[in-house]
Amino acid sequence: QVQLVQSGGGLVQAGGSLSLSCAASGGTFSNYNMAWFRQAPGKEREFVAAISRSGGNTDYADSVKGRFTISRDNTKNTVYLQMNSLKSEDTAVYYCAAARLPIAILRRGADGMDYWGKGTLVTVSS
Repeated sequence: QVQLVQSGGGLVQAGGSLSLSCAASGGTFSNYNMAWFRQAPGKEREFVAAISRSGGNTDYADSVKGRFTISRDNTKNTVYLQMNSLKSEDTAVYYCAAARLPIAILRRGADGMDYWGKGTLVTVSS
């Protein structure tokens, strides 16, 4: 059983930056592709970014490409999401997730993820 503990997030003005972290325990972190999803009020959970087991491959939703960066440190069992040039529409609860599915499939949606963090709120004020 893998536990994912998230940290970071909070309130930031539009154009600002925030960083999220997700620390894994209870399993072999490098066995999992990792992803970030988000869910805004009244909306479905949507894919944000994913990174492969080794960190060599990444994938981003079009809405965040060029602004967000996903990375991981397998020595620290942690995945990160650096968010720059934040917009009000980025306001959401952000979730990290671990999956054994191929990274190319993760963008299809939240189904099939093996483990989830509890979420952290990111609020971007305009």
